[in-house]
Amino acid sequence: MKTNPGRFFEDYRLGQSIDHAVPRTVGAGERALYHALYPARHALQSSDEFARACGLPASPLDDLLAFHTVFGKTVPDISLNAVANLGYAEGRWLAPLWPGDTIRARSTVIGLKENSNGASGVVWVRTTGLNQRDERVLDYVRWVMVRKGDRAAPVPQTVVPDLAPAVAAADLVVPQGLDFTRYDFAQAGEPHRLSDYRIGEKIDHVDGVTIEEAEHMMATRLWQNTAKVHFDATFRPDGRRLIYGGHVISMARALSFNGLANAQMIVALNAGAHANPCFAGDTLRVWSEVLEKAETLAPGVGAIRLRLVAVKAGAAPFTLRGEDGKYAPEVLLDLDYWALMPF
Repeated sequence: MKTNPGRFFEDYRLGQSIDHAVPRTVGAGERALYHALYPARHALQSSDEFARACGLPASPLDDLLAFHTVFGKTVPDISLNAVANLGYAEGRWLAPLWPGDTIRARSTVIGLKENSNGASGVVWVRTTGLNQRDERVLDYVRWVMVRKGDRAAPVPQTVVPDLAPAVAAADLVVPQGLDFTRYDFAQAGEPHRLSDYRIGEKIDHVDGVTIEEAEHMMATRLWQNTAKVHFDATFRPDGRRLIYGGHVISMARALSFNGLANAQMIVALNAGAHANPCFAGDTLRVWSEVLEKAETLAPGVGAIRLRLVAVKAGAAPFTLRGEDGKYAPEVLLDLDYWALMPF
């Protein structure tokens, strides 16, 4: 058989290493498409001149553009037969992604657990994105629920990886040369620096956006994300295409600009959950909570740890969990990340 049906849960083995096809060279066109899909306007990734004033040779591509590109490489091998992508941990951006870079990806299976229904299981993988110089650009863990192709197939012993609850501030990687001592707050769009935020503070980002089917389909094609739940309306019993979780992440990050315009670069992904499915027609609203602050060794550069929550419009302010401790049904995304900010 020459066609590839994708891996099912019983096809994975602990320690299995997978080199993903196909390497991709990214350029300025990806930036333009990314900014067309999302209202992204952080200055460092919008303006070469702003980036040069901050010590970089030019404006790097958006951090989440790098994430989506690497993620998309993994889909045919990891989540083609996924029921849902479940979460993330231990993610670090290790080098900026520049126009002209060629990205490839490699994953290692670090955990497996069959679900009690016997029809699916959870696969944990650690994925690394590398550039044309074999430099690591991005490294993260994700876990995904994958269908079984044969319910009677034997499955390996359960192994659930022990993952850190967050990336330590000391392990954050600041791009070489980054310097915020001459940071232009007026050009960035807001006056707020790291010292203006307090731990525990919650920010309602005010704006909302309705998810469109056409934009989601363009996004998944742009990232070469071929997961059946996103493309094939017959793949789910309800006949609806599931919105790619990364599409929700990028939309939420872009909406958080209003109140966090100076959270310029994402440098770590501590944890993340796609709490409930998102479908075309849902309207997103976003809020953030400040979890932690830290200094870095780079001049003028601090780090802020944030919880980013996307909810459906109509949810009560700062909705997260119900009385039972589970995510409220209106919650679509709960993301914990570090970003760089002038202090």
